[in-house]
Amino acid sequence: MADQVSASHILLMHSESERSSATRTKSEALDLINNIKVQVDAGVDFNDLAKEYSDCPSSNDGGALGSFGRGAMVPEFETAAFALDVDGTSDVVETAFGFHLIKRTS
Repeated sequence: MADQVSASHILLMHSESERSSATRTKSEALDLINNIKVQVDAGVDFNDLAKEYSDCPSSNDGGALGSFGRGAMVPEFETAAFALDVDGTSDVVETAFGFHLIKRTS
């Protein structure tokens, strides 16, 4: 079992998210992240989508979060990231910060 993974993500915050200044509703955020997931599944570049859509400062780096170990991320995010195969992309993951798509990079 891996002790560390590297991942990128796309985060869509909404008006109910923790530390959010987003004005979109939770339902609007969910609709948009589902649309982005369709694009990822169709082969659109994850990094480009992160730069365009992600509300996380990591968007400048294509969503790259670098390497992290267990306990570094909120449980829902960690569980999804560690379950992915390298180059795999998660389904939509909901955390207190909003909706994420996670791509494991190593």
